[in-house]
Amino acid sequence: MNLDDMDATALRSYLDFLLWHYKVVDAFWFIYTTDAFDQATAERINEKVWARVSGMGARDLVRRFGIGEKGLRGFVKALQYWPWSILVEYEIHAEEKEVIITVPSCPVQEARLKRGLGEYVCKDMHRSEFEGFARVIDDRIRVECLFAPPDPHPDDMFCKWRFALKE
Repeated sequence: MNLDDMDATALRSYLDFLLWHYKVVDAFWFIYTTDAFDQATAERINEKVWARVSGMGARDLVRRFGIGEKGLRGFVKALQYWPWSILVEYEIHAEEKEVIITVPSCPVQEARLKRGLGEYVCKDMHRSEFEGFARVIDDRIRVECLFAPPDPHPDDMFCKWRFALKE
């Protein structure tokens, strides 16, 4: 069986499978890196990995989906194809001069809390991820974290990010 032989339902099912495994590989990579070294080391390596991978992903998305827009419009368009945007179900509120992304339900943090592990520090990693992604779309995009772990946050939201063009 190859992808060309799959109908739309089978392709969707396979895509769901790939996205689930994408998340699982990321989770086990982080857990085993923490076990082999320590939490702080795993967080630093995770930050480097996602800083690199996000830019590569953004370039590929721009090419594959013909995203020619720059600025915040191009950023939002490309971000909607980003696997973590789909997996986490980012809430994206786009205005003319800014984009706000909120994450009311983070499967990674929720899984950790469910297992009694506590939240991990993801703020720097996501900053690097978003900066790497945004820079490919338009290097004028500025990334601002309003809050993300380890910051205090409301019970109904794990993180909130603001994107705007540099003045």
